[in-house]
Amino acid sequence: MAKHDKTDTNIPWLWIGVALALIALAVAWFLLPVDEWLKSFNQWIESLGVWGYVIFAAVYIVATVLLAPGAPLTIAAGLAFSGWAFPLVVLAATIGAALAFLVARYLVRARVERMTESKPRMKAVDQAVTEDGWKVVILLRLSPMVPFNLQNYFFGVTDIRFWHYVAATFIGIMPGTAIYVYLGAIGAAAGSGSQGGALKWTFFGIGLIATIVVTVLVTRKAKARLDALGVDKDSANDS
Repeated sequence: MAKHDKTDTNIPWLWIGVALALIALAVAWFLLPVDEWLKSFNQWIESLGVWGYVIFAAVYIVATVLLAPGAPLTIAAGLAFSGWAFPLVVLAATIGAALAFLVARYLVRARVERMTESKPRMKAVDQAVTEDGWKVVILLRLSPMVPFNLQNYFFGVTDIRFWHYVAATFIGIMPGTAIYVYLGAIGAAAGSGSQGGALKWTFFGIGLIATIVVTVLVTRKAKARLDALGVDKDSANDS
């Protein structure tokens, strides 16, 4: 019972990231000429046309393979591309995850196996993937138990089929992506100086809260399912 309580009270990395992003945006807004920077950034992106999307996607893919944090880039996508940011990030992140998977499976498999073989959590995940396949991939994408970029390499040395992994990743990263994109879109709206008054910001706030609530519920469901599979419980013994 004590172990279960400990799992429930852990603060997921996703929410830490969201909180830090909100604090950083608030501090930057008051201390720096963020509105001018945003206007210049958006003008530069617009001047690139379709190449702006291509360049951003390429940067995101490379960053994913190189294990760079994706949250800042996802927020930047919301700032630059607004409504197109969500599909752009999901597609780029999925491609990057697929490439990292292939690198782990065919180029650095032995090294990844050495790094993970002593981790009880990873052994539990490996066993769960063997038994439940793509379902475990989706659950881990929804749960912040293991960082996204590390998952990509670890899954490469499991028995999961490549296309099952790709499809599960594509679906599983959507909730978290939506939150960070929404944060960026709010920043873009604030920096553009667009009008709309209290009603516009009320809708922004309601949308953000709804997105977070849905993601929290989905994450809790995922963690509960992982616990049932014996994955999340074993993480308490992982150092």
